[in-house]
Amino acid sequence: MKSVAKVASSLFVRESGLSDRVDYRLMESPEEKDSIYLMRYKAYLHGGVTAPAESQRVSDHYDDAPNAWVFGIYVDGALCSSLRLNVVTSDCRVSGSADLFGDVLHPRLDQGEVFIDPLRFAADPEKARQFPELPYLTVRLAYMACEYFNANTGLALVRAEHQAFYRRVFMSNVIAEPRSFPGFLPKVALMASDYRAVREKVMTRFPIMCSNAIERRMLFQRSAERLSLVTEAKVSPLERAPVAQNS
Repeated sequence: MKSVAKVASSLFVRESGLSDRVDYRLMESPEEKDSIYLMRYKAYLHGGVTAPAESQRVSDHYDDAPNAWVFGIYVDGALCSSLRLNVVTSDCRVSGSADLFGDVLHPRLDQGEVFIDPLRFAADPEKARQFPELPYLTVRLAYMACEYFNANTGLALVRAEHQAFYRRVFMSNVIAEPRSFPGFLPKVALMASDYRAVREKVMTRFPIMCSNAIERRMLFQRSAERLSLVTEAKVSPLERAPVAQNS
């Protein structure tokens, strides 16, 4: 088994080679999303954070929101983990964090802030043991989304034992004490990272978080059909948000 030090060293200087084997895929079809819902259930049941269910699936209405991106993370062609991102603005507040912590977040949305809300992190238990770098490569999607959508803040709903990871990587702070999230057994606190303030420090310490404009555009740019859905939902800030061009 790799030591934590060796994993960190290889990952952060891009020497592990795993990043070259990773494929981020936007999951859009019912079949693609079902594979994610099944993996979530297996991961959450294995981790003891959800109760057994006959459907053997974990999903919610946020997965199909017009401001949602559901990604599968593949290594060597095999689905290993997943993350859903909701881009939350004053005009589109569809988000698990915005609903659970509305008293904290809605006043900030009223002031025009843009949040990236990454929820439903899940990793195949066997793949997680095989690839200890997987959590970093998965949450990297949220960091790229902050850049693409010119977000002010990256959010995270985090149970107590995982808070140290978000403090270390994203310099996140707890801004609201734990509450119960539907279908999730442990209570979760709301953590927030001031993206614009910590951006350079994070990328210096963790080069894996760096990206370029082409990669971000390939991941987040909507097709004409999906753009029309966003327009109908009046999520205009997403369309106007400038795309950062630096690497």
